[in-house]
Amino acid sequence: MIEIKNLTKRFAGHTAVDNLSFNVQQGEVLGFLGPNGAGKSTTMKMLTGFLAPTSGTASVLGYDIQRQTLKAQQQIGYLPEGAPCYGDMTVRGFLEFIAEVRGFRGAEKRERVSRAVGQVELDKVLGQSIDTLSKGFKRRVGLAQAILHDPKVLILDEPTDGLDPNQKHQVRGLIQSLAHDKIVIISTHILEEVSAVCTRAVVIASGKLVADGTPLELESRSRYHQAVTLVSSSELDQAALAALPGVAGVEENRLERSLTVLAQPGQVIFPQVNALIHQRGWLVEELDVERGRLDEVFRTLTRGEAA
Repeated sequence: MIEIKNLTKRFAGHTAVDNLSFNVQQGEVLGFLGPNGAGKSTTMKMLTGFLAPTSGTASVLGYDIQRQTLKAQQQIGYLPEGAPCYGDMTVRGFLEFIAEVRGFRGAEKRERVSRAVGQVELDKVLGQSIDTLSKGFKRRVGLAQAILHDPKVLILDEPTDGLDPNQKHQVRGLIQSLAHDKIVIISTHILEEVSAVCTRAVVIASGKLVADGTPLELESRSRYHQAVTLVSSSELDQAALAALPGVAGVEENRLERSLTVLAQPGQVIFPQVNALIHQRGWLVEELDVERGRLDEVFRTLTRGEAA
């Protein structure tokens, strides 16, 4: 388990992380969310032992990150922001160097490097110097070094930054395959990544925890939770839709030729909307029930952060 208790970090009067507390269990993939400047990277640096907290504690699998730093770090695979690597090294040379730093030699070193290379598909660039790689490939090299020693904890800061859609899909699949016996924490700005990969999400703003729940639980806090969207080339009676029991209002999107019927909190309105469609004989091309919009929940939770 990862345990964070009252973690705080101040820089010259500025509080970057403010009394933050949460736990993460084995098998969880935690999405760690927040706007720029919210304290995500600072929290990760403290959790990995690269930055000392002003106050509070953090432990990794029972090892206190300040008093047992090396023991804790041995359990962690860390992909920091920017994926810093030695640019003049080849990909193979860098990964072999990391393997040796981790204590692997001979056949075991070669096996560890080969497995990590295969997992993130680096075979084609093994002989290239890291400086010559694209941003996406550099990110994959950073991910390879993080998983090379098969750590029990993976802490990944923007793991799919710079990857194309196919690469993102492949890396997300890799994270899911690794997660069953590990603890995975992903800091990301990509909200679709939370829905695709994470079993739980923590949202921070101004260094403070503002939400903690599954992606579905967070989506249910959206005003679009249980909303019904209709796409039609015909004119639909908005007043009739708005008058249905449990309906909070109707929003029109002229560009997409759609209406979104909003549900009152705790109400399920699809049966009423569907019945009205059949009653009026409306020609509806699409009819969707929304789970909620994570981006809208995120903006609501972190409103005022940018200011």
